[in-house]
Amino acid sequence: MSQPPKLRKHLNADALFKAVGDDFSNVSDFRPDASDISMADALMSGFAMFSLKDPSLLAFDERRGTDENLRTIYNIDKVPCDTQMRAILDPVDPEQLRAPFRGPIRQLQRGKILEEMVFFQGCYLLSLDGTGFFTSKKLQSDICLEKVNSKTGEVTYYLQMIGAAIVHPAFKEVIPFPPEFIVKQDGQNKNDCERNAAKRFFEKLRKDHPHLPLIITEDALSSNAPHIKEAQKYNLHYILGVKEGDHSFLFQQVKEAQSAGETTEFEIVDEKNPEMVHRFSFLNQVPLNESNQDLMVNFLEYWEITPDKVQHFSWVTDFTVTDNTAYLLMRGGRARWKIENETFNTLKNQGYHFEHSYGLGKKNLRLVFAMLMMLAFLVDQTQQLSCKLFRAVWTKLKSKRALWERMRSLFKEFAFESMQTLYHAILYGVKLQPPIILYDDTS
Repeated sequence: MSQPPKLRKHLNADALFKAVGDDFSNVSDFRPDASDISMADALMSGFAMFSLKDPSLLAFDERRGTDENLRTIYNIDKVPCDTQMRAILDPVDPEQLRAPFRGPIRQLQRGKILEEMVFFQGCYLLSLDGTGFFTSKKLQSDICLEKVNSKTGEVTYYLQMIGAAIVHPAFKEVIPFPPEFIVKQDGQNKNDCERNAAKRFFEKLRKDHPHLPLIITEDALSSNAPHIKEAQKYNLHYILGVKEGDHSFLFQQVKEAQSAGETTEFEIVDEKNPEMVHRFSFLNQVPLNESNQDLMVNFLEYWEITPDKVQHFSWVTDFTVTDNTAYLLMRGGRARWKIENETFNTLKNQGYHFEHSYGLGKKNLRLVFAMLMMLAFLVDQTQQLSCKLFRAVWTKLKSKRALWERMRSLFKEFAFESMQTLYHAILYGVKLQPPIILYDDTS
């Protein structure tokens, strides 16, 4: 039998779980009276639910009385029932859950794993996008946004967030950051908006990671002067999509420059597919729009041409575009889709139950659960990047869904001292023995 894959000291499931638990122990407990269930236990129970990919609080609650693995693997002293978990977590300020996100990212830096994802000029590519994660015509809370049907007057209540993750064109893995929620702010009656949420996100990002060199990449809605200036304020580079319909002044300037022979055009044949042609056109130092002509951007236009179809994209960036940088900047712009595909779609379709409501609560419950789900996703992605044992069991079972299902099955049926031993059980198998029957022999 081959030797088990060696584990990195701080970049394996057990070490990451312990670090998360340590950070949870610093979260303020709002309850004035002493409780037999600590705040750390309640938070770690919520984290374990998303780590195990349980589809509901009820499914997780079924583990509570019999599953010793929750104590040995997740270091939970006492697991709350579903009602207790909701009551304890509902008033928690989601901002107190930012600290556990910093640990895995810093360990990836210290372990020289993150630097493999450096994209351009020493910077990491950070993809941002907004997404909804709750909607209802019946349930609501004070933080819910509201949309009124102009014809029927029917109100829809919903919650949104800005998600962000370090991505790289050559990597399947993404490194998610704490989301910024688009919800009704304290004392406000009107809806919050994505632009204000982005401002908050940038400020908190720089508090958490003041020196991390980043390039933000977003869709065409982000290519406006206030947003770009906000990014510059926080020392963030950018590769942002633009569309002719939304940026007519910019495209007109480019057309005039092209007519005057001031743009640069060139084509290259794809190295792997000789039937694919990459066509580029670029112009440096052009004003973004008519009302902000002092804001100069560098414009890049791209066509992917194959015998069957032509795809067209365009971006603005603060990096100087040259014949040597155009291809890489294009790859960075197109990598924006990884926030949708490798992040949101993974959370929705690979067992995390992102769109399932584990409870709205009266205050922050839905936000707390969203933070815990994203944190579990970060821990999984960290393992996928850095843990050979995790990758080995994933490779053996061929899909994430199969891995989560096998984990839950073994978790229920056997006692494990660590997640490492559970992974070993998946990788090498377990010996079936006659069961030990638990019964009362005094009757």
